[in-house]
This record gives sequence, C-alpha cells and structure tokens, in this order.
Amino acid sequence: MTPTHLSGRPAIPSLPTVLDAFNSAPADEARALLSACLRSLRWADRIATHRPYPTVDALLAASDEAAYDLTTADLSEALAGESLPALPDGGYSAAQLALDAAHAAYEARFGHAFVICLDGLAPAEALDHVLEGIRSRLTNDPEDERVVAAEELRRLAKERLMSSLRGARNCATSHTHPAPGT
Repeated sequence: MTPTHLSGRPAIPSLPTVLDAFNSAPADEARALLSACLRSLRWADRIATHRPYPTVDALLAASDEAAYDLTTADLSEALAGESLPALPDGGYSAAQLALDAAHAAYEARFGHAFVICLDGLAPAEALDHVLEGIRSRLTNDPEDERVVAAEELRRLAKERLMSSLRGARNCATSHTHPAPGT
C-alpha cells in the first residue's frame, strides 16, 4: 500500500539531505570533517560519537555544548589550528603592517593565534574589525582572554559546520526536506 499525505494524495518519499549523509557517514569520515571545522580531536570525536542529529540546529547545539567541556589542552589544540583570518585583497600596506604588529603582540602575550569570527561582516569592514578586536583584547588578562577566544572558536565552529553542511541549512527544522540540488 502506498503511503498517503493528509490531503489524500500519495506521499512523496523524502530525499536524503546533507545532514543525513553526515549522520550515516563512517565514523572516520565524520571525524575528519569535524576536525577540519573544530580543530580539536576530542571536540570532533564527541560530536561524531553522538550522531545521528535530527536537525542542523541540534548538531550546532551539540557542538556548542561540547566546546564548554574542552580541557585547557583541547582548547590549546583548537587554538593552535587557527591562523589570522583572511582579509580582503587590496588593503592598505600600512594597515596590514599594523595588523601584523598587533597580531605579533597578541601571540607574544597569549601564546596562540588571535581568533575572531567575521561571519556576517562586510569584507570592507573586516580589517578594522580585526584590528579593533586585537587591540581591545590585548588588555585582557590571559584567563579572561581564553574565555573570549573559546567563545570565538565556538562561533567559528558554527560557521564552519554550516559551511560544510551548506545544503542542510534549509533543513534546520526538519531533516526530511531535501537539500538543494539533491
């Protein structure tokens, strides 16, 4: 018997989504994708182990929750995998020199790369935003800065996971809707 929709018409079988593919991927493939996004093996392992996720929002929430449980070593591993964000081409050389100097001062003070999420920021504003962020955060004490850096890592992880699961973005509330192009 063919399943029917409430309207009485035949139900259309749901197509697999990018999230479905992530959920059903072999563990090593899921961990590799997560490691590229999260930069911490323990963080990636924890997310991969708790699959399947019913929605993208559930995956992102699990990533956030797992990030709060990172040890100092896990956080150091994630920070070591980061580099200064790519900025738009054509910036003034004086601004780039100022950024390089600020970044060097930040690394000397805190021992890791400066991390900041630029999601949703216009490319023309990126350089000023990064410079302002480094300068203001240089005044933090090391423990307070680790908290700020961890929050920025969570934001970067969310951005990277969404980018990796781009087709699943439309499935944030239901994993039964097909991803675009599938």
